[in-house]
This record gives sequence, structure tokens and C-alpha cells, in this order.
Amino acid sequence: MKAVWYERTGAATDVLTFGDIATPVAGPGEVRVRLEASGVNPADVGRRSGTYRAMEFPRVIPNSDGAGVIDQIGDGVAGLKAGQRVWLYNGQRNGRAFGTAAEYITLAAHLVTPLPDDVSFAAGATLGIPGMTAWCCLFSDGAIGGQTVLVTGGAGAVGQYAVQLAKWGGARVIATVSSAAKAEQARLAGADLTIDYKTEDVIAKAMDFTGGKGVNRVIDVDFGGNIATTLKLMALNSTIAVYATNGNRNPAVPMREMMEKCIALRSLVLFALPPALLRAAQADISKWLAAAPRIHTIAGRYALPDTAQAHLAVEKGDKRGTVIVDCARFK
Repeated sequence: MKAVWYERTGAATDVLTFGDIATPVAGPGEVRVRLEASGVNPADVGRRSGTYRAMEFPRVIPNSDGAGVIDQIGDGVAGLKAGQRVWLYNGQRNGRAFGTAAEYITLAAHLVTPLPDDVSFAAGATLGIPGMTAWCCLFSDGAIGGQTVLVTGGAGAVGQYAVQLAKWGGARVIATVSSAAKAEQARLAGADLTIDYKTEDVIAKAMDFTGGKGVNRVIDVDFGGNIATTLKLMALNSTIAVYATNGNRNPAVPMREMMEKCIALRSLVLFALPPALLRAAQADISKWLAAAPRIHTIAGRYALPDTAQAHLAVEKGDKRGTVIVDCARFK
């Protein structure tokens, strides 16, 4: 099969190779997916660059997320069948070398979820880490109906899914953004209030929106960078769910202030969460997709040989949505 891989970490254009590699065969408990699209996430870029963690394998096919069609079923797999459209996550992660920047992938069946016919493969490849992370941030600690949720970076890949899923879960949603265009994107996703953190007073607007009570849950793209603001707008017995902290990776946490409001801090990385919780996320995302048309924002599309350019597009840091690699498209 055609694939992209790296054998050392470094700059995308220096280390990523496009070529032929053996086509995998589904083992027990696995399915093989003929990939149509691969989603590129910041973690994929960080692993390839070497800034995330050291390489675990001598050769790595990057990218966690993808969508395509099952074409082979391993022994012991139930509930999935050949010819079925699917989306998947955690293709390349801790303990797994080969991801979705390829024509085919084999992986455990529990990482694969049916994709509705009315959702394109490119859209399906945006669901994995962004959609699963958004769901787990929102619902790991119970129902959110009637609560006020603040999503930082509400137009980002995780943020836009968090806004949509929070509304589906019955919450009122505030989204912070950095431009008028991103504010419009968050509103289209369902945000009840958008706040431009570059030009507006986030604390004042959030507290006014909640009648002075504060927000019940924050879905935070940058815990360390936002903490001084976040703690001032939290309600009593509230939760901060953290999935990134790039602004300050070693923040000082004022525990007394958090204790006095009984603020719970939930930090998460997708591959380490309990399997039962991840299965619940997949099931709920399937229900959510079936209930109505959803917004799946694609920030750019690249042919498989141009995977390095896709990684560079993510590294720029100004994308809206998910960068996609078309696995069946070659130059």
C-alpha cells in the first residue's frame, strides 16, 4: 500500500517519506479499514516533531484519526462488517506505530464506529480526537442539562464540537474566541454567547450572562494560560475540564482559591481514559450524529503525498477545524 512514515523525529519536510509499505492484515479482534481520509491533530504533529514524546518505534505512520470502509474482519469481531463506512480514532498512539496516513489501517474493533451515509469521509475524519475529547470533557462528570458551559477556543477543532455537544446535552453555552469570524463560527455551532477575549472582558460578560453565579463547567484548551481568568468566573461546585495547556505547561495552581469554591479539576488525554467511558462517548456521538445535521469544519485538504504540508498547516496554529489528508488521492 501507499503510506507516509518517519523513522526519526524532526521537521515535517525533512522526516516524512511517501512510498510503499506492506499492506496490513486484520488480526484477532481487529478490522482493516480502507482509508479515505486522515485527520491531522496537534498531537500527531507533536509526536512527529519530537516535542510530544520520544519515538517508541523505529518506523511510524502518523495521524490518529480517519474514516473509510471496512474491507477485512478479524476473528472474534462482532457488530461490524465488511463494506461498512466507519470513523476511527487512536490509530497512531502510545503502543501503536501505524496510523492513518496510509491507504489501509488495521486496529482493534472497539476503536471503530459506524459512519452515517450522510456524513462524508472527510467530515468523519474530523470526529476522532476532537469529537471524543469534547464529549469526555463535557460528560465524564455527569449530565449537563440546565448548566452553563464555557468553551475556550469555541471555534477550534475540539471547541466547535464541544459547543455543539453541550447544546445537545441541554446546556447554555458561552464560547471564547479571538476574532469576529470565529465568533460567527461558534454562533453557528450553537453558542448562546460569544466573547472575544482579545477585545472584551471575559469575566464581566460571563458573570453578567450567569446572573453573577458563574459557570458550571469550563472546557479548556489552555489551562495554564487561562487560569487567572477562569477561576474568577467559576461557580460553586463547578468543574474545569482540561485537554491542553500550551500557554503555560507548568502553571501555579492556587489550590486554596479552588477549594473555597469546591472546583474540581479534570485533566484528560484520550488514550488513557477508561474503556467504558470511551465506549459511551462513541455511542453518544452516534446518537448525536443521527439526530440532526452537524457542523464538521475542515481547515484544509491535502493529497497523501503532501502529508508534510498538512502537518505544517497544523503547526501554523491559526487553523479553524481539522486538517484532512485524502488517503486515496495521489499526485
